[in-house]
Amino acid sequence: MRRGVEAQPMDSVGSMDSVAGLRSRLREFAAARDWEQYHTPRNLAMALSGEAGELIAELQWLDDDRIKAALAEGPLRERLADEAADVLLYLVRLADVCGIDVIDAAYAKIERNETRFPPTV
Repeated sequence: MRRGVEAQPMDSVGSMDSVAGLRSRLREFAAARDWEQYHTPRNLAMALSGEAGELIAELQWLDDDRIKAALAEGPLRERLADEAADVLLYLVRLADVCGIDVIDAAYAKIERNETRFPPTV
């Protein structure tokens, strides 16, 4: 069990086990298409970077007020959801191929950041 983390859902969307399920589904998806040969850390990192760029492209020319208004309208939120999903899928697949538990790594990083950036009172 992770330090300071009880075994409970992360949020209303899913549980910590959903990352394992997603990882498994991505493995099956790649295997069914014989894509494992292409899923090298370098290739996956480049694809992840490209998808992050597509996410940024949805927002780059909008100021914060326009983004807030556009999110309320819906279509931008849908496009952001698609791009965020692409980023997440490549990140989970990259972590899997590299043997990294991305949730454990994220919690460890938060702990390091808490030390590096203590709250100011």
